[in-house]
Amino acid sequence: MTVKDLARDLGMSVSTVSRAFHPHAVIAPQTRDLVLQRAAEIGYRPNPFARSLITKRTSIVGLVVSDITNPFYPEVVTRLTEDLRAIDMNVMLVAASASGEIDDAVRLLLTYQPDLAVILASTLSTAARRECDEAGTPVIFFNRLSNDDDAFGVTCDNAAGGALVADYLIDRGHRRLAYVAARPDASTNIERREGFVRRAVERGLASPAVIEAGLFSYEAGYHAAPGFAALSPRPDGVFCANDILAIGFMDGVRRELGLSIPDDLSVVGFDDVAMAAWPSHGLTTVRQPVEAMLASTVELARKLAAHASTAPFVNRIPPAGLVERQSARTRHD
Repeated sequence: MTVKDLARDLGMSVSTVSRAFHPHAVIAPQTRDLVLQRAAEIGYRPNPFARSLITKRTSIVGLVVSDITNPFYPEVVTRLTEDLRAIDMNVMLVAASASGEIDDAVRLLLTYQPDLAVILASTLSTAARRECDEAGTPVIFFNRLSNDDDAFGVTCDNAAGGALVADYLIDRGHRRLAYVAARPDASTNIERREGFVRRAVERGLASPAVIEAGLFSYEAGYHAAPGFAALSPRPDGVFCANDILAIGFMDGVRRELGLSIPDDLSVVGFDDVAMAAWPSHGLTTVRQPVEAMLASTVELARKLAAHASTAPFVNRIPPAGLVERQSARTRHD
């Protein structure tokens, strides 16, 4: 069943029938209703790929993620998909099993001729970025920044978040601070560390110790416990690069070192994923400004998909605050 068949069945022109399937096209409401009703009766659905041959647009937004096991990203992907569908964009998810495979995931996405790509939790090589440019596919980096300045980015102000954690711990009497670091090449990890260390030094403390966990994962956090045990003097306040890392770290120091949280040390994470509030974790954490980040990304996607002339920029959004739970002391002892 083609649009020509439907038009013949209704005794209308092909252009009139086609407009009925575009929410913002000019067409009488009763005509639109008649077309959609008849299309449903006979099982006709528009073919987006056939339409793209004419419009030169697929209305596809490719979401590319390499860290889907991090609880923050399934939550974000679900909500971003809903918001993009609300502006008539079709979402295609491409998951890479490791950050090193992100270029191949993007190349696969480009075979579907997306109007744009949103890269979550990873960066692209220069070659992959060039392939996107050559294909006319703009790229938005979400919660991670590109290695160059000529790219769109929407992210939390991670350095401000790191400073917020330093102030929180220092104001509650902590004087020996440490940072559990994740991926060394991740902009989120780098900026959170820099903001945390810089604010601690500004307030007169020694530069916080850094424990290199290597990944944003529960296992990496758990196995950071021996590195923490080797520090002397032992820190009394620890900031982890994200929530899942912090949850693993807390389990590690409890089970492997026999320490009590927050009696022996306070632990703070970053993201405020749903499991941070579970009673078994009770993680004090920085809340990402997810609502504002999603709104900024969707608005930028709408403009880029419409081929609006927009110079690349990075939108750094302040954290939504720090959520106090049971993993950190809430008073100055």
